[in-house]
Order: sequence, then C-alpha cells, then structure tokens
Amino acid sequence: CLSKEFSSASSTTIVGTVTSRVTRNGDAVMKKDLINHEDLAGDRGMVDDIFDETYREKEGPKPPMRYVWRNIILMSLLHLGAIFALMLIPSAKIQTLAWAVLCFLVSALGITAGSHRLWSHRSYKATLPLRIFLTIANSMAFQNDIYEWVRDHRVHHKFSETDADPHNAMRGFFFSHIGWLLVRKHPDVIEKGQKLDLSDMKADKVVMFQRRYYKPSVVLLCFTLPTVVPWYFWDESIIISFFIPAILRYTIGLNATWLVNSAAHMFGNRPYDQHINPRENPLVSLGALGEGFHNYHHTFPYDYSTSEFGWRFNLTTAFIDLMCLLGLASDRKKVSKEVILARKMRTGDGSHKSG
Repeated sequence: CLSKEFSSASSTTIVGTVTSRVTRNGDAVMKKDLINHEDLAGDRGMVDDIFDETYREKEGPKPPMRYVWRNIILMSLLHLGAIFALMLIPSAKIQTLAWAVLCFLVSALGITAGSHRLWSHRSYKATLPLRIFLTIANSMAFQNDIYEWVRDHRVHHKFSETDADPHNAMRGFFFSHIGWLLVRKHPDVIEKGQKLDLSDMKADKVVMFQRRYYKPSVVLLCFTLPTVVPWYFWDESIIISFFIPAILRYTIGLNATWLVNSAAHMFGNRPYDQHINPRENPLVSLGALGEGFHNYHHTFPYDYSTSEFGWRFNLTTAFIDLMCLLGLASDRKKVSKEVILARKMRTGDGSHKSG
C-alpha cells in the first residue's frame, strides 16, 4: 500500500526555489508565492487542476443571465419534498432512518472519494472493483455523471473565482451554492471546459459506461433502491420510504456538496494561502466527509486527504486508507509536513500559529 509524499528533497515533486509572481485579473492584483505545481502535477500526468495565471476575464459588460426554468422548478419541488420528509421523521422506523444515513454515506463517498479525489485530481489509484463501487455510489448521489463532474471541477480549480469558474464564489453565496445550476453557464466556462484534456476520463471504461447509462442508473440507484429496501424488508410505508431515504437524503447530500462551493469559499481562515478565496471550514468538513479543508485543498489539490490532519473530520480519508489496507487502493499522494509548514510561513494568514 504505497503513499507518495511530496517534499523539498524530492527532485521529481518539488523544486527548492520558490518564485513570487503577480497575477492580474481585471483590476485585481494578487501576489502569490508558488511552488512548482507543474512538476507536482506531472507526477499524476495532469495539470488541469492547477490554477491558470494566464487567464484574463473579457472586458466589457457581462453576458445576460439566462434562467433554466426546468432546473428552478425541479429544485424547488425537491426542497419542498425534503421539508415534507422532515415532518415524516417521527413516524419513520429506526431501520429506515439508519438506512437513510447509510445511503447518504455511500452516495457521499461516490462524490468525495470518487469523482473528486480519485477522478478529478488523480490523488490516488483505485482497482477495478473499487472504481465500480465508487461509480455505483456516484450514481446514487446524482450530481451529474463522473465525466461531467470532473470536467466542471477541473475548470473550477484551473479558473477559480473567475468568469470561467462554474460556481464562481465572487458572484455571491446563493450563486456559488445553488444558483449556478439555475442559470446558463457563462460562455467562458463552456469554452474552457471544452479545451481541457479529459483523455484519462475517456480511457476509463467504467466512467464511460456510467456516462452511457447514467439516467437509468440514477433512477435505479438514487430513487428506486433507497425506496424499495425499507418498504420490502421491514414493511415501512411507501411514502416514508420514498421521502426520507430517497428525497431527503438526496437533498441533504446535494447541499452538503454545495456548501463546499459556497461556505468553504467564504467563511473560515486561510492558514496556507491568504491570497486565494477558499477557506478552512470544519463544519463543512463534518457534513461533506472531509471536503471543507478548502484552503489546503486549493493550495495542494494533489493531496489525497485534502487536509494535513488525517482522519480529523475526514471520513473520506479514512475510507481511502481502509481501501488501501485492503489492497483496493494505492499510490496515495501526500504533501510532506515541511512543505506544508514552509507554505504556511510564506503565504498563510498566520492563523496556524494558534492551531
């Protein structure tokens, strides 16, 4: 079970010198101390999740906002259904509530350990059985197929907080949380997404199989299976079986993921890089199985743990470690403590001194 650590002593992962650059985007000026991300990313065979300093937002007025009324209506109905489901909780059997929690955890891992850490960032390697499991879990989560999720997430990292970022937090909390799904994408998001190298996704037969059969897989795994199990095995009412393990669980899963895009880009400290927007948010980490250590993650996107603290508020890291122990995962990428400390001293906001 291999774990590859990035340190300043490794000639294949980091250079000893640190360069200081000035990034200009419109009127904004950010001075950033950068390690050689290209060398680090090269170890994974990709650079498309590393921030692109050459990008410039187009001058002139922004394109008009175009509403996607189908999504607005469906998301409204979904959240109304979730509110109704909350009122059904006192009437639900304890087995049904436990099943809903299990479905939440499995579906969340399909996003965190699957489409995020494995496929988007290639921060570890997974065997075929694990990739199949994570694909099934991903369809249960119903947050777009893996291929599309990876494309949008790599664009988010490469053009973070710009017009080319799908859920640009500079457009406000509501937009970065859910609003980005209710309007047409900014043209720059589409343009930059089309230019990404997604050959690794196209070469993964599991990913492309899911993409081909995504809609039926969602009907089966996100809604049918969570509903049928309580109804069939312990005679739960069909209404409760549908609204709690399916609708409520799905809605909570969506919002937990969205909080990484919104709250974790707005609320919290920035001990690793004070010049970028993402923050450390323990509450988001708790709800999103470890994805709220966001200042760290955007500073070191290639770290499989998305945090320097191991299993703390990070169930996804514990899961990946368990899979590695079982021989189903390997080659976990981890940033060394000396590199982390050096980065804190160079670009952090000083909050690490207080723990």
